[in-house]
Amino acid sequence: MKRPFPAGAVGYQVYVRSFADSGGDGVGDLGGVLSRLTYLGDLGVDAVWLSPVQPSPQVDHGYDVSDYTGIDPLFGDLPQFDEIVTQAHRLGIRVLLDLVPNHCSDRHPLFQEALAAAPGSPERAMFHFRPGSGSRGEQPPNNWTSVFGGPAWTRAPDGSGEWYLHLYTPQQPDWNWVEPAVADLFEGVLRFWLDRGVDGFRVDVAHGLVKRAGYPGLAQVVDSMDGLRSNEHVCDLEEVHDVYRRWRRVLEEYSPPRHLIGEVNLAPERSWRYARPDELDQVFTFGLWRLGWDAASWLESLTAAQSVTDLAGAPAAWTLENHDLPRAATRFGGGEIGRRRSLAMTAFLLGLPGSAYLYQGQELALPNAVIPAESRTDPAAPGGLPLGRDAARVPLPWTSHGPSLGFNRTGRTWLPQPAEWADLSVAAQEADPESALSVVRRAVETRRRLADDHPGWSTSTARFELSGEVVIARTDVVSVAITMGETSWRCDERDVVFATAPVVDGRVPPDTTVWLAEAETS
Repeated sequence: MKRPFPAGAVGYQVYVRSFADSGGDGVGDLGGVLSRLTYLGDLGVDAVWLSPVQPSPQVDHGYDVSDYTGIDPLFGDLPQFDEIVTQAHRLGIRVLLDLVPNHCSDRHPLFQEALAAAPGSPERAMFHFRPGSGSRGEQPPNNWTSVFGGPAWTRAPDGSGEWYLHLYTPQQPDWNWVEPAVADLFEGVLRFWLDRGVDGFRVDVAHGLVKRAGYPGLAQVVDSMDGLRSNEHVCDLEEVHDVYRRWRRVLEEYSPPRHLIGEVNLAPERSWRYARPDELDQVFTFGLWRLGWDAASWLESLTAAQSVTDLAGAPAAWTLENHDLPRAATRFGGGEIGRRRSLAMTAFLLGLPGSAYLYQGQELALPNAVIPAESRTDPAAPGGLPLGRDAARVPLPWTSHGPSLGFNRTGRTWLPQPAEWADLSVAAQEADPESALSVVRRAVETRRRLADDHPGWSTSTARFELSGEVVIARTDVVSVAITMGETSWRCDERDVVFATAPVVDGRVPPDTTVWLAEAETS
């Protein structure tokens, strides 16, 4: 059986360094995750995706891995990780671990061995070492650029004249997936974590990995966060599908079934190919993450995302936020209106067939934080995000009072928290039945009840349409509508199953989502 958990599951991304800090050093850790697992249970999520916690110099906040089979002391140790898996399973929550197969840290022992080895050696074959161009090899091998800005090549310090490839920072050399030793290495990594009870993996840069033979140059250079997607020589090559077919065979040896979900930042007509039956289980609906508050754009993007489900036969993985992008409340206008719209869109996606993934703090409708220049830490800033990704990574507010709003007991935080977040904290919202947190909890509960009462709904197909400035998703069980215009919208009040704001006299106010049981609407 391929699907590791129900197609209608609700997942939750924990960005560990900003979730909860048990040690008081200002960085979230596994002890903090353990202390807040019951919160996730109360929220009703079915799976938790943990950002990288493996050993790392933290140049890219854990996405530069120096040891794929350990835990960074910054976050804790393996016994704590094992306890998270145990306790999460007791709560009915599956654990997905972030896996970074495109690149590692330059501190990884195998890359250090490659630097010490000679050109043409087996050690260097595991990475992308190439002679430089120019009369003395003083120029990069080609004009490929890093996603974070600048050349994608750094010269090896050994005087050999060779350069190594890194599609992100120079401290993140890319693995050479044509080399069989790399595939063998990662099969061992998969088995290490699966043997510890992990339920699956979120695969970072899943459409990357394989680079085109010969390393041809680009006719047009895109030096930005979209550079990877625009470089046809470094992503979406056919050979990458063989990687996931091998991984699928490994996962099928384990019971209960395990899960693979891919970060596949491609157009829908390409991304669906990664969710074929013998590859990944799902791919995230990337197109939704960058949309503003515009009904026509949402209709187009939702329809395209649904096509991935239809073509692949895999459940959609609806998602609105993650650790790499601005929070929806800020994208949708900021202030109270942005928070109301963020809540409405979260509830809209929770009302769709398939899976839905929340990013920590989304259930609180948190906005971006303003990070002073001297506090910014993100290496992505030069590559097209002027303020970097820190604004969406600020430590969560758990309480309305006290040091660091309950993130820890010392008041230290690796990024500063806005003082006004006290009113948006978990404690403040739990006391308010109309808060974003309370509404999201009701939405998740209603979704679960809907899936239990109608087992086929989770794998059904939504039909999207536009009625003025209202986007409607219809299924045989429920219609979900979100009002994105300035006027209210009429529905049959008797059919309301759930709404993010009161529906009075059949009028759904602006910036509101309503779920209607098999309703005829106008």
